[in-house]
Amino acid sequence: MSASPIHRRTLAGLAKGLKQREFSSVEVARAFLDRLESSQPDLNAFVTVTRDAALASAAVADRRLAAGEGGPLTGLPLAHKDIFCTEGVLTSCGSKMLANFVSPYDATVVARLREAGTVMLGKANMDEFAMGSSNETSHFGPVRNPWDVARVPGGSSGGSAAAVAARVAPAATATDTGGSIRQPAALCGVTGIKPTYGRVSRYGMIAFASSLDQGGLITISAEDAALLLGAIAGFDPRDSTSVDTPVPDYAATLGEPLAGLRIGLVREFFDKGLDARCEARIREALAVYEKLGAKLVEVSCPNLPLSVPTYYVVAPAECSSNLARFDGVRFGHRCEQPRNLADLYRRSRGEGFGAEVKRRIMTGTYVLSAGYYDAYYLKAQRVRQLISADFARAFGECDVLVGPTSPTPAFPLGAKTSDPITMYLNDIYTIGANLAGLPGMSIPCGFVDGLPVGLQLVGPHFSEARMLNVAHRYQTETDWHLQVPAAYA
Repeated sequence: MSASPIHRRTLAGLAKGLKQREFSSVEVARAFLDRLESSQPDLNAFVTVTRDAALASAAVADRRLAAGEGGPLTGLPLAHKDIFCTEGVLTSCGSKMLANFVSPYDATVVARLREAGTVMLGKANMDEFAMGSSNETSHFGPVRNPWDVARVPGGSSGGSAAAVAARVAPAATATDTGGSIRQPAALCGVTGIKPTYGRVSRYGMIAFASSLDQGGLITISAEDAALLLGAIAGFDPRDSTSVDTPVPDYAATLGEPLAGLRIGLVREFFDKGLDARCEARIREALAVYEKLGAKLVEVSCPNLPLSVPTYYVVAPAECSSNLARFDGVRFGHRCEQPRNLADLYRRSRGEGFGAEVKRRIMTGTYVLSAGYYDAYYLKAQRVRQLISADFARAFGECDVLVGPTSPTPAFPLGAKTSDPITMYLNDIYTIGANLAGLPGMSIPCGFVDGLPVGLQLVGPHFSEARMLNVAHRYQTETDWHLQVPAAYA
């Protein structure tokens, strides 16, 4: 057995150990399952744990590896955000509305990782229908941050981020509509990547806002993210927004030098809302990049401050349309003894949806209604184009944008639940990339009062390979991504 505990290894380290027969896939799965189950009372990071299925998959992986048939991901465990449909397993989307829904099929992301030989440990908790920035809107209760269980892990992919941070899973799938991969990755001190819109199939990923949603990953390191992204990226004919463009070998270019790299500092990212101590950690990370040969260039995206109000018109409008399918008729929650069809709809939706989901459905229905469509939705789409144009101009002057992921470290549970507007502002630095369909990442870059701080990278469309390279080179110079909360070390 390796001197390094199984749970402290990165995904790449586990793959190496399996290849060298240091341990079996069953041993790895059991080690993580035991940690997962013992942490559940404190973290509440999972909705469903699939222990028996995981051990059976691990046994199959061991036979494949013994026969020399395994690939680079064979036998590696991970968790899936509970927004991805998984055949024969509860897929709740963190909602009472789907608390009884067992999916009859796999999402493309799940299917591709299953085909690659990975082992699913369970389904990670999340904000209801991915609507939230703190993972406090889940029907199954809030997820807690492993660095301080009195604080939020971020959202909506808080279960995925908390699981990886506590090393109860070495990696997890996640989704990002306005920062829901990057923000929890920052608050939990792990690596999160949101690919370009259309790079990863959305088939089987329960929709929130279809023009913004994008599947991605939360991992320990950029190297791990590169390994998994290669498996899930690529065209899918079942997703009409999937882009048919070749998928590079993301791992092959991780070590490329950064000499001459132009790093853009968006003036609007370093505003008065940014915690001064977080800014200090960002500046320290930028000094590491300068040492590696990168050049810092200040750029401006003047329309970026409008990203939050723009998002909170566009996203609720799309959500009100997408969630109309949850009506108590075909699947999901159904009220008891409805008096008529209208009563069925009204009570099923009233009982099945939580407060934040209802708020966004009502907002979206309003901005799409007659007399308000032009004033709100159409205007928001025009501002969205201005924000995209700002990014395009910025990338004419630099290769990658770097700045903060979140304005503050993790805040206490309950601190912002009574003030939705303050909660929405947590995504002020992340939303722009979704509106423009750009790839983004968050990587750990230090601590403030014992809580992690995230460094955000944003690149041009389909520049994931370069972004992963930029992240990886920083992680070869620092070890922030390898830090583990003391309670889970």
